[in-house]
Formats: sequence, C-alpha cells, structure tokens
Amino acid sequence: MIRNLSYYCLVLFAIATIHSCGDDMPEPPEQVDLEAIPFNTQEYQLNIPEGFPAMDIPEDNPLTVQGVELGRHLFYDPILSIDSTQSCSTCHELRSNFTDNLAASPGVEGLTGRRSSMSLLNIGFHTNGLFWDGRVQTLEEQALLPVEDPLELNDTWSNVENKLRRSDRYPTLFREAFGISESREITKELAVQAIAQFERSLISSGNSKFDRVTAGLAVFTDQELDGFEIFFDINPDQSLHAECGHCHNAPLFTTNEYFNNGLDAVNSLTEFTDLGRGEITDVLFDNGAFKVPTLRNIDLTAPFMHDGRFQTLDEVLDHYVSGGNKADNLGAVLRPLRLNEENREALKAFILTLQDPDFVTNPAFASPF
Repeated sequence: MIRNLSYYCLVLFAIATIHSCGDDMPEPPEQVDLEAIPFNTQEYQLNIPEGFPAMDIPEDNPLTVQGVELGRHLFYDPILSIDSTQSCSTCHELRSNFTDNLAASPGVEGLTGRRSSMSLLNIGFHTNGLFWDGRVQTLEEQALLPVEDPLELNDTWSNVENKLRRSDRYPTLFREAFGISESREITKELAVQAIAQFERSLISSGNSKFDRVTAGLAVFTDQELDGFEIFFDINPDQSLHAECGHCHNAPLFTTNEYFNNGLDAVNSLTEFTDLGRGEITDVLFDNGAFKVPTLRNIDLTAPFMHDGRFQTLDEVLDHYVSGGNKADNLGAVLRPLRLNEENREALKAFILTLQDPDFVTNPAFASPF
C-alpha cells in the first residue's frame, strides 16, 4: 500500500512538472538573425492581356516573385485576424471572382460591414481610389485597414507584427522578399507591400470569349453580337441603346468612376442612407454615388450593387430599364430603356462573354496552404 501510494505521488509529481514546464516554455524569439538565408529577388512579370492599359507600379514597391508569394501567403493566412479564424480571402474568394457572394460580410466578432465586398479582379488598374467610396488611393493603404477594422479582422498591427516575427514561416519569407536581416524588422509596412504585390498580379487571363473575339480568335453568335451592339450603343436605332458602355467600358469594363445610378428614391441629396462617395469628399453632389464595378466575371459575384440588393442579372436589368430613381446627381446617361425581352437576353448573352474561368482556376491565385 505504501509502495502504491509512493508510485502515485511520483506520477502526480511528474505530471505537475510537465505542466509547469509547459507553462514556462518561452515563445519563439521575436529576434532571429536571418542573414544566412539567401536574398536574391527576381522581377515578377505581369501577364497583361493585349489591349489592357499599362499598370502603374509604385517605385518603392516593385513586383518580385518573392514579394508576390509572400503576399499570397499573407492574403490567405488567418494569422492576420485576432482569433486566427479569418483572412483577406474570407471576404475575397477566388472562386467568386474574389468576392464572397454576400450582401455584407461578417467579421470575426460576427458583426457585418455596411457594404458588399468588391471584386479584386484587375484591381491593380484602379487608379481612382479603392473601396466603393474611394476612401484610399493605393493598394498598400487599402491593405492596412481590414486588420484593425472591428467589423473585419479586429486585430492590431502591433499584435500581428509580433505573430509574424514569431512564426516558423514568415521570417524566412520576409527575408526572401525584402532582404531583412532579422525577424524584428518585419513590419506592417512590409506586410501590406507584399499583399499589394499579390493583388496587382490578379489580372484577367485574356481568354474570355470577348477577348478572343477582340483578338480575332473567335466570333460572337448572332445573339451575342446583338448584345454587343446594344451594350455599346452601336445600333443606329437609338431605341436599342442600353448606355452600358459609358460606365463599363472595355477593356476593364469599368471606368473606375463614381456615380449615383438611381438605386434609392430620395427627395434631396442629404437623404441617402449611405452617402457613399460623398462621405469621403464631403461634396453634396457625391452623395449616393458609388464606384463602378467591373463586369468581367460578373456572373460569379451575386448579389449585385454596393449593398447586394439584387440577386440576379435580370433584377439589375430591370433597374436600368426603369431608368432608376431621379435625383439631382443621377448619372447623366441613365434613362428609361425601351428594351424588349429579346434585347435583354442579347445583352445578358454578351455580358456572359466576359466570363473568364481561367482566372478563377489559376493556381497562382489560389491558397498556398
């Protein structure tokens, strides 16, 4: 009996010792020398389709193979959120053209934002502000915000920096991308530069039917051609003009501008529930105006509009055929359209020539994990 009691005491002591040692185990060090890791970046070659504009790359953040790869890891890693449950990709899923198919996205606390997540397709060509309201000008500025937004990742950058410095993965990746000498040199500035590099790589494949027709490699069906002429107001019969191309012009199928497209009925420009662009500029005429989204792969991004109010392309067409709700700042080209069902089906057929399945299946844009 005494022997058994001694045995049990020894076991309990050993368990207690193990737990005590576990509690005192130090975290991985924040400062690790990295100079033994090779630093030799290679320029990242953007594959920009024929006819697209040149992309404006900041001089202080050139694209490198290593920087884009680091950015891809950070984009998909929930380490950026307070509880490691969400990442940038939570609201920007590749299969959904880098949206999340929700009217408003819930953050880590379950609270939802005010607006639908915008597609990141061709985001590197956006030179007139980002987000629906254009609140920031660069992708580097944009990438800073979700981490500390309480409606999104709800962390602090100082905490994220510490997590990245103590990671088994990121000191090496930051060294390879930016040539840092030790892990404590990992900063939010470098993190958002890498994310911005990855986002600039998210470019159309150039293999949509529209692109192949433009390149002389395919031809539209009769229905698609009718839709093309209606979309771009080419038909001499002005009753068959849809005015779409004014805001959704080729090749990006957005002008990167901001318009009130008549979604809300208001008696004055001060009555919009969401002021949109006006909230940023404090210009009355900008109230209720939102950024024009791209129509490339638009079929993958429902629900539509900044608040996700329309579930289908037919509902979107219903709105534009109606001419929208009148306001002093209603987009100048919006008017009631005289399009019959055949015309509408042709319009949809043309819009679907902007489908780009090669983009949403590109492994270079997918999660590295």
